Amino acid sequence: MTHAQTIALYQPTLHAIAMKLLRCKADAEDIVQETFIKWLDAEHEKIKNTKAYLVRAVTNNCLNHLEALKKKKEEYLESFHWPHFIEKFRDSDFTHIDLENKLTKAFHVLQHKLEPLERAVYVLKEAFDFDYKAIQELLDKKQDHCRQLFCRARKKLDQEKERLNAAIHEKTALMKSFKESCDVGHATEFIAELRNDITSALRKKS
Repeated sequence: MTHAQTIALYQPTLHAIAMKLLRCKADAEDIVQETFIKWLDAEHEKIKNTKAYLVRAVTNNCLNHLEALKKKKEEYLESFHWPHFIEKFRDSDFTHIDLENKLTKAFHVLQHKLEPLERAVYVLKEAFDFDYKAIQELLDKKQDHCRQLFCRARKKLDQEKERLNAAIHEKTALMKSFKESCDVGHATEFIAELRNDITSALRKKS
């Protein structure tokens, strides 16, 4: 069997594996192509089972890609100037209202009315003033898609404005850590909760 025939035979299988792991067509295609390129450069006389070799290779390449994305997102969060954000928030008029009550209501709506990715995009843009390029870096989603998610989220929230005055007593870990960050000016716990929220959103989407 020629190299071209081997690629034609196993490409659908490798692509299916990559899509299942990455949930992104473009990334899956890149990983499959990378896998075949490395296979072409390998010592074929040492490969006893070509299919098993390619399946193992594409799986490892996908896992390495996901790990790299995770590290990139963590580094981006760590690079954000949290002290400046906390100080800016503490100096704003927002702190003069009933903070705990308002935040509880706001987070209730965010968590119950928005899809995970909608919530992530909306919070990053509205609460932290991230631009779409930054959100793209953090969530690994195209800017146009992020804009659509934000518009969809804002539309849903606009429909919920009248319900924000309802009595809501639920307190989430994210809301609690955000309030504490604003009170004490220290964002370590909130950063951890934000990471958990984003990770959970991405997992639910997949």
